[in-house]
Amino acid sequence: MDNYISFGPVPSRRLGRSLGVNNIPGKTCTYGCIYCQIGKTIKMECERRNFYSPDKILKSVMQKLNLIKDKKEVVNYITFVPDGEPTLDINLGKEISLLKETGEKIAIITNSSLIWDEDVRNELFLADLVSLKVDSVELNTWKRINRPHKCLDLNKILDGIKYFSSEYKGKLITETMVVGNIDYDFEKIGIFLSGLNNLHKAYLSIPTRPPAEEWVKKPEENVLNTGYQVFEKFLGEGRVEYLIGYEGEDFSITDNPEINLLSILSVHPMREDAVEKFLERSGNDYSLIEKLLNDGKIKVMEYYGKRYFMRRIL
Repeated sequence: MDNYISFGPVPSRRLGRSLGVNNIPGKTCTYGCIYCQIGKTIKMECERRNFYSPDKILKSVMQKLNLIKDKKEVVNYITFVPDGEPTLDINLGKEISLLKETGEKIAIITNSSLIWDEDVRNELFLADLVSLKVDSVELNTWKRINRPHKCLDLNKILDGIKYFSSEYKGKLITETMVVGNIDYDFEKIGIFLSGLNNLHKAYLSIPTRPPAEEWVKKPEENVLNTGYQVFEKFLGEGRVEYLIGYEGEDFSITDNPEINLLSILSVHPMREDAVEKFLERSGNDYSLIEKLLNDGKIKVMEYYGKRYFMRRIL
């Protein structure tokens, strides 16, 4: 698994070109979100613990950065966006501090579930950008969408988000995932978001890759539009944005193509056309995909008429 700690750079709709850090083994999380693109949660946890040593993470990222610089490619952020919830990693603060010495900006994509913990907040303060998940502020909806670990308390999480926003000096964004067949109270979410200090932007997203639960669908356009209009009413023009488009095919190839592809597929399912582009750029053909499928290392899924590949966790 050590070969897959860092991956990319991959195209990100929020961050530009992102060099990913996979600091949590799959699939260990505080949530079992119905829409998760990595699949169903295998290990539900809420106690922070050690996963990889900070030095091992630094070494993995530095190897990638050196290869990227040799190819004269751009990295906009080094991003903690693992197979599970990044703040479960008790070494997160040390890892951020070590990686900031590279001179690159650091981003954390978190589901916000542990932000009530003062230690977690202090570690997130070190990052240049933090993305917080706010799918719902209502208990029943939160439980239905995010399926949280029983140790978690929604009110404590929401209070933690408010406190974090009042002290954080970096770029703060939020993401609300909108799926079909769920009743959202956009007014309540909008009011909550409007109470956050220094919120740069609130994103409304939809499932763009195969979700954990097959019954999860994209929302109707009128539902998504309602959410946008309500959020804009409370947050103001220019502070709400959609995350509904395909991020593109600009996946970097920095080392062994098989390892590079598997590291991306561990956390970022790729559409078939993006995989084909990757193979072309790396000088490989479809036989590499056939080999990985036959070896049971990846699987193929369909979602809204498109084929996607992702790495098998089990």
